[in-house]
Amino acid sequence: MENSVCKEMKEGEVLNATSSFPLHYVVIYGNKIDSAKLSKRVSCAIKHLPIRIKFSFVYDSLKAVEKGISKDPTMIVDNEIFIEGLIQSEEITKRFEKLC
Repeated sequence: MENSVCKEMKEGEVLNATSSFPLHYVVIYGNKIDSAKLSKRVSCAIKHLPIRIKFSFVYDSLKAVEKGISKDPTMIVDNEIFIEGLIQSEEITKRFEKLC
């Protein structure tokens, strides 16, 4: 089952893809290692929520600075800064519950 495993998300991949839940677009800015860790935490923290997330990644620090980002990793959801740093899964869940 798609939702049973926490995993690092890939470019263009959609979490909860087979559902008809609302789709949100996520861009994670930062280095590859921290971005991968954050994507895995997100997959674990929200896999049970009625939401779909499409992932993109930007590893270019100049592009991050242009967006006003100063912390690795930073997650943008629907064009708004949503998460800065590697926060706990429980906090990720709380923030996404507000989007549902």
